[in-house]
Amino acid sequence: MLSYATDDSSSSCLTGNPIDDCWRCDPNWHLNRQRLADCGIGFGQYALGGKGGRYYVVTDSSDHDAVNPRPGTLRYAVIQTEPLWIVFPTNMHIQLSQELIFNSFKTLDGRGANVHITGGGCITLQFITNVIIHNIHIHHCYPSGNTNIRSSPTHYGYRTKSDGDGISVFGSRDIWIDHCSLSHCKDGLVDVIMGSTGITISNNLFSHHDEVMLLGHSDDYLPDSGMQVTIAFNHFGEKLVQRMPRCRRGYIHVVNNVYSRWEMYAIGGSGNPTINSQGNRYTAPANPNAKEVTKRVDTPDQHWKGWNWRSEGDILMNGAFFVPSGEGLELKYEKAYSVEPKSAALIDQLTMNAGVLGSRSNKLGKWTGGDGNGDGGVDDSENDYGEDSDGAFKLSSTSLISCLLVVLLSFMFLCSSSDQIVLL
Repeated sequence: MLSYATDDSSSSCLTGNPIDDCWRCDPNWHLNRQRLADCGIGFGQYALGGKGGRYYVVTDSSDHDAVNPRPGTLRYAVIQTEPLWIVFPTNMHIQLSQELIFNSFKTLDGRGANVHITGGGCITLQFITNVIIHNIHIHHCYPSGNTNIRSSPTHYGYRTKSDGDGISVFGSRDIWIDHCSLSHCKDGLVDVIMGSTGITISNNLFSHHDEVMLLGHSDDYLPDSGMQVTIAFNHFGEKLVQRMPRCRRGYIHVVNNVYSRWEMYAIGGSGNPTINSQGNRYTAPANPNAKEVTKRVDTPDQHWKGWNWRSEGDILMNGAFFVPSGEGLELKYEKAYSVEPKSAALIDQLTMNAGVLGSRSNKLGKWTGGDGNGDGGVDDSENDYGEDSDGAFKLSSTSLISCLLVVLLSFMFLCSSSDQIVLL
């Protein structure tokens, strides 16, 4: 029998982080994975993902055919029209051949496994709704395209060259990206553009990147004027340069994040976005010319003086300073307020588990093939890629045998209980 061993205890799970406290304190959370969809906060809190749909177990880590994906692969799952809750029975490194184009109402749930997505693309959410991406490593993404790619069971089409974003949100709404670790992509780690709204980006770990996050297509693209994005409980970590985020138009709530230095600036913008910074901790770099948190990009002073940017309850360290602008009236920030901020004095506790659960010291658990004591299981081990790594993922011989056993058991169970190989 498959069983689940967890390293959490009820005495240590409460952190004050409303997302984690919603589900992590339940020792049997894995018996009701879809409860996660009820734990969202911020502008993306209405993202259903695959709630109410069947579970799809990814049993095949390959991605050889972007037009006719094989059942059992991740690509086969994300293009389906029905709601699906997508899970992984074992550690996987999925190296994409082309961008992974999602359909609506999907949850990518990497809890209980160590799942890495790298390669061409990577993830594209274009003109869709209701997607949750949770507990996935996304890194070393590069441009791909100029080929046909399937986006649904009944449609494939020619795609021009992609930018190489980690996650590209294009004309989509009700999207929640939570507890992912993102780094080393060719373009942005997360881009939200072309009229996208209802977005929450929470509990993620960002590192080793230049242009981290872009919100808004261009200064002149009017549909982005209504964009609402919540950025909460994230850790902006080592070797980041700029765009955390860079905003064009819209209403952005930056709340209870940790900024561990930057090379140029942390939060930038143009096109008159409204930026509400509350309860964050900004630690400036040593460079005396890069102490400012904010940057108005390519905009004369007389134009940005009226933009509504405020810092409220933030902790500014190592000489960091935030340049506010606008009237400072509470009414001006109503559309940029999405969740009650916690005190910045609690920031270490609120963000202690940022990134993929199981990376660093915050071990969530492991799948096992035994009595739940974890012996011989597949560890959610330390983050296994570094600055110069290709993202390849190494298993010990014992872990490899366990992986094969888990996949075999999953395969036998699914074949005996469903007409479709991986749909439960």
